[in-house]
Amino acid sequence: MKVETRKTIPYPDQKPGTSGLRKKVKVFRQPHYLENFVQAVFDVLGAISGKTLVLGGDGRYFNREALQIIVKMAAANGAGRLIIGQGGLLSTPAASCLIRKYQTLGGFILSASHNPGGPDEDFGIKYNATNGGPAPESFTNAVFARTLEISEYRVADLPDLDLDRTGETQWGSMSVRIIDPVEDYAGLMEELFDFKLISQSLKVGALTVCFDAMHAITGPYARRILEDRLGAAAGSVINAIPKEDFGGGHPDPNLVHAHALAELMNAPGAPVLGAASDGDGDRNMIMGARFFVTPSDSLAILAANAHLLPGYREGLCGVARSMPTSQAVDRVAHAMGIDCYETPTGWKFFGNLLDARKITLCGEESFGTGSDHVREKDGLWAVLFWLNLIAVKKQPVAEIVREHWRRFGRDYYSRHDYEDVDSSAAEGIMTHLRGQLADLPGKRFGSYKVAFADDFRYEDPIDGSISEKQGVRIGFDNGSRMVFRLSGTGTEGATLRIYLERYERAPENHGLDTQESLAELIALAESLSEVKQRSAMAAPTVIT
Repeated sequence: MKVETRKTIPYPDQKPGTSGLRKKVKVFRQPHYLENFVQAVFDVLGAISGKTLVLGGDGRYFNREALQIIVKMAAANGAGRLIIGQGGLLSTPAASCLIRKYQTLGGFILSASHNPGGPDEDFGIKYNATNGGPAPESFTNAVFARTLEISEYRVADLPDLDLDRTGETQWGSMSVRIIDPVEDYAGLMEELFDFKLISQSLKVGALTVCFDAMHAITGPYARRILEDRLGAAAGSVINAIPKEDFGGGHPDPNLVHAHALAELMNAPGAPVLGAASDGDGDRNMIMGARFFVTPSDSLAILAANAHLLPGYREGLCGVARSMPTSQAVDRVAHAMGIDCYETPTGWKFFGNLLDARKITLCGEESFGTGSDHVREKDGLWAVLFWLNLIAVKKQPVAEIVREHWRRFGRDYYSRHDYEDVDSSAAEGIMTHLRGQLADLPGKRFGSYKVAFADDFRYEDPIDGSISEKQGVRIGFDNGSRMVFRLSGTGTEGATLRIYLERYERAPENHGLDTQESLAELIALAESLSEVKQRSAMAAPTVIT
């Protein structure tokens, strides 16, 4: 096998965000751009001779081309074996499952998650560590530093690999195994959930489901598990064929982008459960007939009922949520006598807690929930959890949620996104907010009195690492909150997210419209941030 060493020059913009490096396809297709980043990862990893890596992605545009480049670079850098999903496909949670099951050094996941795909849209790459989770900041910071000084990379002179034929082959000095991307993951799901009970409920018609795969990676997974193994009616999985451009859609499972599912679930004769997942399969949206479950409520309900499901009958070690996620799960943890951790946004922050067995369940308000079965959020896992829960409780989704509210109270919660804001304007909004923090405590705004105001700082309880400026928090003496932060998952401009939360204990007040219930907080958040004036936007782009 001939190995070429090719000269290159650094690119200054390869700093990974909360979920790896994400840019437009045209950026990744610049000469040596992808190669620089991949070589930087190999350089930081050090000796990978004889080691095994997992490789796959969500099937978006440029996925196959990028895979071929990485295969040849892995061979040139001495990797002993690659495990690759057939067709180059692996959902993000399935990749984590494989890394953990086969105890590999880690793996490359090619995805820009919920971002659009296509020649003019987004692509992404991230490295997941040996625990199956996103590499920690210490690693990604080292990779970024290496990209700023890189001068050459190594690539093997090999023909392209046949990604579509399963089996093991020798590729240069490296062994390559092309596997069914679903089988190992499906087996893990069967260990965690009562497939027999779910199947029986589907068979007698007590449980019906519609899963919108949004022409993304979970289509094959959902068809195999929901329809083939569990016996859901043919066609229960819609938009099931992965496409490079996600069928021209935006693979983000929310009420705006999963509009076909939302319309179905609000129509007469809706299925018992409606669900959707995103581009790489790590997010989920849960709906009942004419009822939307917020991700924050979903996390809390799963925590409160986990003991009813086979994989969690021994109880939970603890739970964790990202800082902007509502405090609903905190109340469950308090009632159960277990710890609840508040982390910055980004799944990598849950990894240390999971590895140290401090937590069993975790979640983010951005439609992500997961457990200690992998080290990623897992969309289809959450759907199966809900299916199992409905089969056990024999209640519709809306009643399960309302029963939970009666026990723990309701956190009215919403997120207002201002997308594609000019980056300098977005930073100006955050600077303006930070300038007010010292003076806000004790001030009263209508029926809200400020109890605290800060810029969230996180000290990891396991390794002691510090993460600064993770979002501006303003808390009120009645338990309500508002949070402001810039998203790290976009590729152009900036997305300002405003999170609003109001707690209501009285059951007679649990049936209010969310936006009306939060109206006073919304107006206050807009006033304090001056978001409309500074962004030149009349309204949020998306409200969830």
